Amino acid sequence: MTKPTVLISGASIAGPATACWLVRAGFAVTIVEQAVGLRSGGNGVDIRAEALAVIERMGLSAKVCERAVETCGLRFVDTEDRERARVGTAGLEAMVGSEDVEILRGDLCELLYDATRDDVQYVFGDSIASIMQDSDGVDVTFKSGKQQRFDLIIGADGLHSAVRRIAFGPEAEFTQFRHHYFAAVSADLPVGEHHWTTFCNEPGRSAAVYRAEPGHGQLTFMFYSAQPLTYHYRDLAAQRRLVREAFTRMDWHVPAMLNALDDAETFYFDSLTQVRMESWAKGRVVLVGDAAYCASPASGAGALLALTGAYRLAGELAAGGIAPTALERYAAAQRPIVKLKQSQLFTGITVPRTRIGIAARDLFLASPLTGVLSRWKSDRSKPLHEYTFPDAALYPRHDQR
Repeated sequence: MTKPTVLISGASIAGPATACWLVRAGFAVTIVEQAVGLRSGGNGVDIRAEALAVIERMGLSAKVCERAVETCGLRFVDTEDRERARVGTAGLEAMVGSEDVEILRGDLCELLYDATRDDVQYVFGDSIASIMQDSDGVDVTFKSGKQQRFDLIIGADGLHSAVRRIAFGPEAEFTQFRHHYFAAVSADLPVGEHHWTTFCNEPGRSAAVYRAEPGHGQLTFMFYSAQPLTYHYRDLAAQRRLVREAFTRMDWHVPAMLNALDDAETFYFDSLTQVRMESWAKGRVVLVGDAAYCASPASGAGALLALTGAYRLAGELAAGGIAPTALERYAAAQRPIVKLKQSQLFTGITVPRTRIGIAARDLFLASPLTGVLSRWKSDRSKPLHEYTFPDAALYPRHDQR
């Protein structure tokens, strides 16, 4: 019996995670990625709640924990470096209702790649140029000129998804700008306490340093913008200029941070933008992860939505085959958590827009109420439905190898 063929666009988190489950369900999977290889480093991502269950069922818990980033919590200081408030990891976990594991995006991508590379065909340095579908399949033309037919196309290619643009329409029809921009770079600055993220705020802008072991650390910038800025999302020089302009004349360690930003090899910049769509499927094309329901970096839920979406999509395809009903069940199962996470933007904590807002944030986090939060450990997430994957027995759990 011929295996159903699936093409996934995107080799970050959602793509390989979906592939991992589809292979166990008996699908033949190809992943195409426009980058020439896996992206290393990157900002830290949180694996929490249902996503922890997905990682456990993939057999990757031990490997993820081995690479986990040690984090103690958040510190908030003024421009004179005087601490105004701090909240530990336990308090943060209480706020979001779940324990979590933080790992660098690049490390998680590498683990997912290692778990799938023997069973999935990876094609780096190429991308989808056109899609033509009929009732029996999808004809794809790649930018390299190659043409191939698949039974299903999955867009897991992020906020600026090419699959979404080709199959559903222009990006502007499905995105909502949330009035902030976010930048992150990997850099080591001797600022703050080890394994704490130290924030310094001025109204509408935030600069933060996560300090790890020598040679490792991360700088993040976030700022408010009433209107979207004009730049191309691949123009890194323009993006660096925008960050510099936004943080002009801010004291603390910001000048040194901006210099590090200019020199860093790994740099990420984008708007806080959410993707909101009435349907994530169109015929034999379906979206998963940020391409379908980006909640923005401010939600801290990117990995959660990618991993749970991948698991639910593959689970429904395993149960119902490539059929509209399976894609509808995937959407019905995933939408509640998407709706919740898209409503949880923590910009009021990380980027207060007024000095009164900054003072109120500091007062709240420094109050005894923070201690109450740290003791309140109730997990508000629902148990994750367990899908049956017909060929799962063929693939030993990676923790047991």
